[in-house]
Amino acid sequence: MIRRILLAASSAVFVFTACSGAGPETPAAPPPPASPSANAPLPDGLDEFERRNILVFRKASNAVVNIANIARRRDFFSLDVFETTQGGGSGFVWDRDGHVVTNYHVIESGDRFVVSLSDEIEYDATPVGAAPDKDIAVLKIDAPPDVLRRLEPLPLGKSVSLIVGQRVLAVGNPFGLDHTLTTGVVSGLGREIRSPSGRRIRDVIQTDAAINPGNSGGPLLDSSGRVIGVNSQIVSPSGASAGIGFAVPIDAVARIVPQLIRTGRIQEPGIAGVSFVADSFAARWGVEGVIIQEVEPGSTADAAGLTGIEMTRSRRRVLLGDVIVMVNGKRVRGSEDLSDALEAAGLGSTVRLTVQSGREGKTREVQVRLRDVGHT
Repeated sequence: MIRRILLAASSAVFVFTACSGAGPETPAAPPPPASPSANAPLPDGLDEFERRNILVFRKASNAVVNIANIARRRDFFSLDVFETTQGGGSGFVWDRDGHVVTNYHVIESGDRFVVSLSDEIEYDATPVGAAPDKDIAVLKIDAPPDVLRRLEPLPLGKSVSLIVGQRVLAVGNPFGLDHTLTTGVVSGLGREIRSPSGRRIRDVIQTDAAINPGNSGGPLLDSSGRVIGVNSQIVSPSGASAGIGFAVPIDAVARIVPQLIRTGRIQEPGIAGVSFVADSFAARWGVEGVIIQEVEPGSTADAAGLTGIEMTRSRRRVLLGDVIVMVNGKRVRGSEDLSDALEAAGLGSTVRLTVQSGREGKTREVQVRLRDVGHT
C-alpha cells in the first residue's frame, strides 16, 4: 500500500473566464441574505452533544470562506489570455480589516485570488504576506467598508493547553458551494510535518476529524468554537481522509499572522553575519553539527569569536573552522535543529553556543544575541 502525505487543497481545474481585459465593474454588494439555518430552531430529540456541534458550526460558518486560486494562461494558437481556477481551499476571517488566514500552499501558485464569503458573494483578494516554512498565508479582501464591518472573526483558543482525546470540529468551505463540518478528537500532539518549503513544522496537532480536499486553510475548533489550529495536511493511501489529519497550532499562527500583516514576512531569529555549510557536505565529511562556512568581519558572529572555513595556501585542503554542536545545552545535529533552537529562543535573546573547533578539536562556549536574519 502506498502511503502519501497530501496537502488538503483542491487541485481541480475549471475554466473561470476567457478574456484578457478588465471585467465589468463589480456592483455594490447587497446586504447578505440571512442563512436559512442560521437562526432556525433546533429540532426536538437532539442530545446536548449534537446541539453544541450545531451551534458551534452555525457561528463558525459566518467566518469560514472559500478561496479560489486562479492562474492566467495564454492560448498557444490564438494568443488570447484566459483564466483557470487551478485549485483552492478554505480560510477564515481574522479581523474586520478584511484579513483572511489560510495555508500557504493554497495560494502558492496563483496569479489572482477570489474569496467567497458566507453570503456567497465573491471578492478579489490580495496576498498580504506568507510564511512558507509554516504553511501560513494572509490575504486581504478587496471589499467595501460596509462589507468589512459585517465580518465576524473567530475567537482564538490556545493549542498549548490541548490534551489528547479533547473534542474538535473542522469547518471548511471547499468549493464555495456550502460549508462542511467534520468532528473528531485530538489524536496526538507534538507531531511534525513538512512545510511546502521543506522545513519542519513542529508541535502540530493530529486529529481524526476528516480533512478532505479543499479544506486546507480552514479552522480546527475546540468545543467552544475557538480556533486551535489551521487544517493543513492528511496522510492517506487514496487521497481521501483516512482519519489522520494535521493542523498548524494556533499558538504559532497567532505569532505569525500579525507579523505578516505588518511587514509581509515573519521575523527569523538568527546569528547575524554568518553562513553555514549544507548538511549534505557535513554528512559527507563525517561531521555532526552545523559547520560555519564564512563569518562577515565586524558582524555579531565575528564579535563572538566564531570562525569559518579557510583554505590552505596551496588551496588543496579545506581547514574547518567552528562547528556548532549545542544551543543552550541542547544537541544540534543539523541545520534544522539549529533553526528550531534559535526560533525557540526568540528574537533579541542571548543564546549559549557550544562550538567545536575543526582545526584544534577543542570545545568552547560563546554567547550570541539573536537578530532578525529573515529575507525582506
